[in-house]
Amino acid sequence: MRRVIITGGIGSGKSVVSHMLLVMGYPVYDCDSRAIDLIDTDSSLKAAIVELLGKQAYDKNGHYDRQWVAQQVFTDRSLLDKINNLVHPAVLRDIERWSQQQSGSYCFVETALMRQSGLNMLADVIWRVTAPDTLRIDRVRRRSGLTAHQVMERIEAQRSKEAPFDEEIVLVNDGCRPLLPQVMAALQA
Repeated sequence: MRRVIITGGIGSGKSVVSHMLLVMGYPVYDCDSRAIDLIDTDSSLKAAIVELLGKQAYDKNGHYDRQWVAQQVFTDRSLLDKINNLVHPAVLRDIERWSQQQSGSYCFVETALMRQSGLNMLADVIWRVTAPDTLRIDRVRRRSGLTAHQVMERIEAQRSKEAPFDEEIVLVNDGCRPLLPQVMAALQA
C-alpha cells in the first residue's frame, strides 16, 4: 500500500482533495481532526500535556481547554513547540496504527505541516495542493472571519516552515484548472 501525504498551506484546498478521495472510496486520515481527538482521548498524551501545562489544560469534564491553552501559548511562545513535540509523535503513532488497518493500493494522510511533524518520513508519495495567495486569503476569510492580514500572516508562517520537496506531485487548485483530472493523473503516477 502506498501512503500518500496530501499537504499544502491554509486555504490551498487540501480538504477538497481529501473529500474527493473519500467520495471515491479511498481512506483518508485528517491530521488536524485526529490530533484534536487524541488530545482529548489519549491518556498518555493527556498526562504529558498536564505535566507540561498543569491540570488547567483540561476542564472539569476532562476536555482540552483550547482557550486557556491558547492564552498560555500567547504569553509564552515556546509552549507551542513543546505542545507540538507531544502531539506530533502521538499523531504519528496513530497514523501507523490506522494505516496498518487499511487495505487497497493507497491510503492518504492530510496535513498542513509535514516536516515539522515528521510526516515526510512516512510518505511514499507527496501531493502538494497549491493555489494563488489571493484565492487562499479569500477562502479562509469566508470560512473563518479572519482579516486578510491575519490570513496572510498564517500563510507566511506556514511558508517559512514548509519548503517544497524535490519530488512531489503538485495539484493546482486555482479555480480555473479542473481538479479531478489532476487527482486522477496523480493516482496513476
